[in-house]
Amino acid sequence: MNNLILLAVCFLAGMLLRRSGRMPLSAPAVLNSFIINVSLPALTLLSIHGMQLTSGALLPASMPWLHFALAAVFFLMVGRVMKLPRATVGALILTGGMGNTSFLGLPMIEAFYGKAGLGYGIMVDQFGSFMVLSTLGITVAGFYSDGAPSAGAILKRIVLFPPFISLLAALLLIGVDYPSWLTAVLQRLGDTLAPLALLSVGFAFQPGHLAGNGRRLALGLGFKLILAPLILALFYVYGLGAHGFSAQIMLFEAAMPPMITAGIIASEHDIDPPLAGLMVAFGVVFSFVTLPLWRLVLGGL
Repeated sequence: MNNLILLAVCFLAGMLLRRSGRMPLSAPAVLNSFIINVSLPALTLLSIHGMQLTSGALLPASMPWLHFALAAVFFLMVGRVMKLPRATVGALILTGGMGNTSFLGLPMIEAFYGKAGLGYGIMVDQFGSFMVLSTLGITVAGFYSDGAPSAGAILKRIVLFPPFISLLAALLLIGVDYPSWLTAVLQRLGDTLAPLALLSVGFAFQPGHLAGNGRRLALGLGFKLILAPLILALFYVYGLGAHGFSAQIMLFEAAMPPMITAGIIASEHDIDPPLAGLMVAFGVVFSFVTLPLWRLVLGGL
């Protein structure tokens, strides 16, 4: 409960700081940069180091790939039926197909499942969400902005991403004991992820773009927060027989709101930026209601 209160306070603080003008408008970019380059790598080095790499631990990494494919099929079909603009379909695929499995997902996992679930959450995020973003996500963004990234650009983005580098380092160091001082430093740095991420999201929250986008927002969030997690739960539980703690974490991550970075990429490629921003911001707000419900539903696995 304390962690949930912390997340809510940080989100509200971000909103108030924007309204007060006490922080520059570029603050979210700075906060996100610190999270990507410091907080998340530190947490990755700490959490992955203590994981047991079994087939049960690696299975959750498949979920974001299936999630993105499901989103692409769904929004292409619905977009054709509803005659949605091309850019709108692209924005919905990007934000509805990739979850906020790190900035919000890891703090939420810690809040609902404890630190024991963080390792599985990072596996979902790094081997799943990040790889999807860096390959399929970038490709879709290039397609809907009338361009296409080269294979070299995709590979460079992957290998130079700090959390991915820290993931590889953590895997190589699994059999090596960290000195106590390193563990303490990584712990303190990793602890900054939750408050800074929610502060950044709260600061960037702008409800003014809601006019004219309500129907599309409801469509996107209805899929991301309810329909997609339900389909994935049925597939993994009844199709593949997935059960236990790792399955709960995987499906809980599937219920996360849209990925912040996916919204940023949509905006940078001019793929319906207002809708992409609304999907990210309102997704976080509504997830404070939907995620506790999913925790109850998944508790029986």
